[in-house]
Amino acid sequence: MKNYNVNFIKENTLKINGLGNNPLWDTAEILTDFVSPWDAVEPGKIELRALWDVENIYFYYKVYDTNVHIVSKDDSVDSIGESDRVEIFFRTDTALNPYYCLEIDPTSRIMDFIAYPQKQFDFDWNWPKNDLMVKSKIEKDFFVVEIAISIQSLKNFNLIKNNTIEAGFYRAKYTIQENKLFKPTWISWVNPTTETPNFHIASSFGTLTLLL
Repeated sequence: MKNYNVNFIKENTLKINGLGNNPLWDTAEILTDFVSPWDAVEPGKIELRALWDVENIYFYYKVYDTNVHIVSKDDSVDSIGESDRVEIFFRTDTALNPYYCLEIDPTSRIMDFIAYPQKQFDFDWNWPKNDLMVKSKIEKDFFVVEIAISIQSLKNFNLIKNNTIEAGFYRAKYTIQENKLFKPTWISWVNPTTETPNFHIASSFGTLTLLL
């Protein structure tokens, strides 16, 4: 399995603002090896960084994109699900029973849900409000999404074991076609080696090691 090392920082030193400009992000490893195995075109560059302290784990997506697609009619699952977004899934084990999904668009809208095998999604479930914070910003050539998740909530969902978290990182990019419809390109950190796009499978996950 792919692994990403999450460096430790002093408590209460990282305040997310959606800009990705806190100098602490320079101390994080930069993950860039995203792939789109079902698409012939190489995806645009994506940088992901993560850090943690005793209170939270922090994620910073920087997605290079000059034509961000957002369906902004409301904050519904349908609108977010038809927009460009970044995603993080967490699982307790390979059974995916359950696993937890966060899908976030460049305007900080959150689609969070609990899921079960065979793509059984419960959109009535939400990550505890006080345990999740998101900030984002769209710039000319890229957008930034910063995420803070409480360590306690990860422990409550049994997602941290021996300082290891099993997670998947993803991106959905919508591009207009000749028929004026938007088609998604599915991008993943881990190639799940499936014939058709599928993030909701055990082989799309890697591990995060919380370093001390």
